[in-house]
Amino acid sequence: MDCVFCREDGGEVLWSDDTLRVVLADEPDWPGLIRVIWNSHVAEMSDLSDQARLRVMTAVNGVERAMRRVLSPAKVNLASLGNQVPHVHWHVIPRRSNDSRFPLPIWAPRQRSVPEAQLSKWRAQATLLREAVRIELDHAFGQN
Repeated sequence: MDCVFCREDGGEVLWSDDTLRVVLADEPDWPGLIRVIWNSHVAEMSDLSDQARLRVMTAVNGVERAMRRVLSPAKVNLASLGNQVPHVHWHVIPRRSNDSRFPLPIWAPRQRSVPEAQLSKWRAQATLLREAVRIELDHAFGQN
């Protein structure tokens, strides 16, 4: 099976260990979108052990905390879809009230255009997530 999450990191790795990785996705319309990806082939949350599920959700929570502190989004969306890859993964998505689809999901039809200047500002702001996520997850997993 050709698996994109086995073949590629899925974005810029911000934090990782033997079980999971946290990546800043290369999504030009969604600066700051982060994925928390379980490293091995496990398709459903219910297939993980209790300890593994707790580890994934601790990472998702840490990413959300970093995102809220750094980006101050109007809302943070959490989504676990995984219809095309056999890896549990969560999308942690900063939502801005003036993004192209707000208040609808990011996969909904575009509601408005966002000026490139605004997207560039959000992209620059998203770079601050690198350090914030590392600090949050090192703390959450006792790697201070």
